[in-house]
Amino acid sequence: MATAGDAAGLAPVLALGLVGALGVGSQWLAWRMRLPGIVVMLVAGLAVGPGLNIIDPARDIGDLLQPMVAIAVAIILFEGGLTLNFESLSDAARGVRRLVIYGAPLGWISSTAALHYAAGLSWESSAVFGGIMIVTGPTVIAPLLRQARLKRRPAALLQWEAIVNDPVGALAAVLAFEVVIVLRTATDAGHAVQVLLTGITVAVVLGGIGGWGLARAFRNALVPEYMKVPVLFVSVLAVFAVSDATLHESGLLAVTVMGVYIANAHLPSYAEIRRFKEHATVLLVSGVFILLAANMNRETLMSLNLRTLLFVLAVVLVARPLPVLISLAFSDVPWRERLLVAFTGPRGVVLVAVAGLFGERLVSIGIEDGASIPPLAFALVAATVVLHGFTLSPMARALGVTASSAPGVLIVGGSRWSVKLAEVLQSLELPVMIADTNRARLRMARERNLRTFYGDILSEAAEHRLDFMPYEKIIAATDNDAYNTLVATDLAPEFGRENVFQFSREKHDKARHSLPPTLGGRRLGCGDTFEAARDRIASGWEFRATGLTEEFTLANWRDMNPNGVVMAELTPQMQLRLLDDSRKPKGGAGTTIIVLVPEREKRSSVQH
Repeated sequence: MATAGDAAGLAPVLALGLVGALGVGSQWLAWRMRLPGIVVMLVAGLAVGPGLNIIDPARDIGDLLQPMVAIAVAIILFEGGLTLNFESLSDAARGVRRLVIYGAPLGWISSTAALHYAAGLSWESSAVFGGIMIVTGPTVIAPLLRQARLKRRPAALLQWEAIVNDPVGALAAVLAFEVVIVLRTATDAGHAVQVLLTGITVAVVLGGIGGWGLARAFRNALVPEYMKVPVLFVSVLAVFAVSDATLHESGLLAVTVMGVYIANAHLPSYAEIRRFKEHATVLLVSGVFILLAANMNRETLMSLNLRTLLFVLAVVLVARPLPVLISLAFSDVPWRERLLVAFTGPRGVVLVAVAGLFGERLVSIGIEDGASIPPLAFALVAATVVLHGFTLSPMARALGVTASSAPGVLIVGGSRWSVKLAEVLQSLELPVMIADTNRARLRMARERNLRTFYGDILSEAAEHRLDFMPYEKIIAATDNDAYNTLVATDLAPEFGRENVFQFSREKHDKARHSLPPTLGGRRLGCGDTFEAARDRIASGWEFRATGLTEEFTLANWRDMNPNGVVMAELTPQMQLRLLDDSRKPKGGAGTTIIVLVPEREKRSSVQH
């Protein structure tokens, strides 16, 4: 915190602008350096806060800090609820129920014990903070899952547990706090229970009504398309505020229920709403994490001691794994996935925000060690973020629960061209799958032991049953140019526009047939249309993989194959680069190039 001798501080607008730039900049830097984004944001927040004292949120933003963080957390949890479609649970449903019904109470008990015996807090403070520690941080889990590329079931277990248990943890803290008030004051226990049950009921009812009302209004065209997202935002804030006014922290439950309802309402505009919410959540997570890290002061950080370390170790090694392993015992979840979930419990912004609030409330009723809750919460968040940020991917690989060791390719369209390319990619140990709406066109792929999906890749069945995690690249290679463009346009926000490719469209160079750059994907390889690519394969062209060395370079290969086309290259780090007109192969020793060349006899006749 700032002292009397410190500078006056930044203007609120400048402080918020700097926080936004640091948050988004940290995520971009993490992407470029292949580091966990949360870790980079944590370091950035500590650097500009207690490190260099450039930003002090309490000084520069003042009383607006707490409501800003509360609203941001509410929107983050609502967006998390939007991802919880019941159809996506599939084989993880039973495990999620166990983690919520059994895991949350057991986690509360074990966390309370860790706080009392390891951190030395009183039972009152331990019970309140232990309830908050049930949460595992959806703001942290989401980026970790993107980085680790887990299989579908363990990823679903971690994601659902994090989002559902967030409001459960906040309400557990409320319950514990009400019990402490009853024991410390003359407050009637029946009245406290009545307030708690009323608050939870109001939260569930408000969330359900809010979700039902929005779904009905959107489905019946009562809200114009351009106003859907603003109406959604205002509704979320209104539901959160009204519920929170009834019972503190119940607003988190209300917005989560609201998000889950909308996620399962099958709205036509659901995809657009969710994407916009995801973008808003990235900004909010970045900003809130920077603010909370910068809000720590040096005195608080210096107060962390060996008991703090003992507390963190007790949580990571006992209080988190034990409830998970007990909850998932005798379930259909394989033991490797149980271990991964048990030892993956990062905490995030919700824990720090709610812990700070309850720490102040405990101190206000005479429980002095409540002041120790915020630094302990920050220590736990920092330790688990760094620990799991760097260990989740190696642990998942060691346990064999990653979707793939290298990013793969999803090819839409079951032609011979697709099969030939898929065979070469599979020979390089890259995950590859061919999807088609015509079962007959997948026969050759099945005969070659290639993974296939029969159905529309844009269907709900594909979204809920198909694990997209192993695939980083999309190639739309059907004989229908319009469908290829639709696939590329629809999947580009999910996979990244730089990772979505399609055949060149017929007459794409004519003005009346050209499309804006917002539609479609990149043109693959030499820019063949479907017909041209089919004719190449029919006339004997073939896909091959060729390794480059210091002696045999890309230039040597070009001299030997003047008519060949380099379609992609695989780096020594197993990173696949699909090529188009704007992307040229880099080559280099250890690189494998995937090429399309005439069959050997024709190449020999051309060269001689």
